[in-house]
Amino acid sequence: MSVKSLGYVVIEATRPAEWDRFLTRVAGAMRAPDAADGAALYRVDERSFRFRIEGGAADRLVAPGYEVESAAAYEALAAKIAAAGREVLRASAGEAAARGVSAFFRTSDPAGNGLEFYHGDSRSDAPFVSPAGVSRFVTGDLGMGHAVLCAPNFAETVAFYCDVVGFGQTDMPRFYFNGGPPEDPGMGFAFLHASNGRHHSLALGEGPVPPSGCVHLMLEMPDLIEVGKAHDRMRAEGFPESATLGRHVNDEMTSFYVQTPAGFDLEIGCDGLVIDPASWETTRHEAISVWGHVWAWQEAMKKAAQ
Repeated sequence: MSVKSLGYVVIEATRPAEWDRFLTRVAGAMRAPDAADGAALYRVDERSFRFRIEGGAADRLVAPGYEVESAAAYEALAAKIAAAGREVLRASAGEAAARGVSAFFRTSDPAGNGLEFYHGDSRSDAPFVSPAGVSRFVTGDLGMGHAVLCAPNFAETVAFYCDVVGFGQTDMPRFYFNGGPPEDPGMGFAFLHASNGRHHSLALGEGPVPPSGCVHLMLEMPDLIEVGKAHDRMRAEGFPESATLGRHVNDEMTSFYVQTPAGFDLEIGCDGLVIDPASWETTRHEAISVWGHVWAWQEAMKKAAQ
């Protein structure tokens, strides 16, 4: 498996200042010097950036950027993706420098979700200092966190990530949100791991791609105290809570969800399960959470039914 981890995300924003408030005051990310092309960059560790916010006409995730283990693996992956019929657009040297990488290419999955793959990462000499006082984020070999996307052509898109890109299947459940069959057909999910211990660096939900291009991103904090402080900051800054604090079944993450300025969510959690990607056997959990994670849409439905 050549994909190491989620390295960064590229986000288009109509209100970059609102993203600045969200990332620095709620998530606790550190503003880094802007990129040469004017994009705003944010750090959560020693990497030169993890969030790249580009001003634009829409609010959406442009692409998650995944690191590949070597230049040779990078070239092999580009060839495999092109052979699978997906366009591979190689970035210029200047664009690569702006990403802090040796080289990267743009492509998309069969559902149309944007992707970037790169090799040759960079680190900043300046220490990471969170403006919100976050002690650290759980990154390192586990990467930035994870991204969750959607695909109406679910089976085809899962096959692309597993058979072409090389992700491994961690958990392949079908979740039911309204009581189960026959009235509720459920929704397929694929939780996919890279060549590190994070339970999933990418997940796919069976359904149409939302206008925001993303279901959610995840950042992991070192303990529940930091998660609780982030929850307090969310409330103080007035950002909508998408799901209450809870603990997931499959990756064991204790987390809450907050709506970002792009409309998709950011999951902020701790104590995620660390797997051995070489020996992991695929699971098929039937429940989303052990406790908690009451979604805002569930509360809205209850109120509408009263």
